[in-house]
Amino acid sequence: MTGFLQGKRAIVTGASKGIGFAIAQALLGEEASVVICGRNQQHLQESFERLRQIAPAGRVSAETADVSRRQDVARLFEFADKELGGLDILVNNAGFGIFRAAGELSVEEWDRVIGTNLSGAFYCTREAIPRFARSRGGSIINISSLAGKNPFAGGAAYNAAKFGLNALSEATMLDHRYDNVRVSYILPGSVDTGFAGEPRPNRSSWKIAPEDIAQIVLSILRMPERTMISRVEVRPSRPQKN
Repeated sequence: MTGFLQGKRAIVTGASKGIGFAIAQALLGEEASVVICGRNQQHLQESFERLRQIAPAGRVSAETADVSRRQDVARLFEFADKELGGLDILVNNAGFGIFRAAGELSVEEWDRVIGTNLSGAFYCTREAIPRFARSRGGSIINISSLAGKNPFAGGAAYNAAKFGLNALSEATMLDHRYDNVRVSYILPGSVDTGFAGEPRPNRSSWKIAPEDIAQIVLSILRMPERTMISRVEVRPSRPQKN
């Protein structure tokens, strides 16, 4: 750990567990100040207490928020303004999946998947851009998925959300690159997380670890200002054979 993010201020969404928690932990390890959010207050508080053990002097804060709700996102960023005094890094990690045939999806299920994975990233990006202007630049890192380029049966809502997130990432990069805003997105394959709420009592030996994605985030942030990593695809080295 080099502390290369000392003085930087970050928001990580969906940080109660899995990839988001690992990213927050990595940012704190490099001496950034971080606000985390999640929908479940109990899980968020537990994660906050764990992160406080590696981040003394109030460098980590937590706020309950559902990013699919614009009002929650506005409140999250107002909270971050008070806690951080500005913003340099936004990691849009909050994600959720419901997997069934398109004709079997309810409208409510569709809205929940699109709202969390895609609309939530837009709401957060919309809040971050003017704050980056005050900081004279910033970085947005969107956690997408290989499902954003490879459709699969049962993935109608999730595929649509991640395809959309990829397009949002690239268009935002083109819109704001001359404002000193760098936009990157990461497309992981199988990651060993409790996705969609399922319990994860044991770690899988072949899947990508959440900490691996966190290291990619740090690598993106380490790049000099003249260079931007716009897209990263990452897969297990030796996936299980069918």
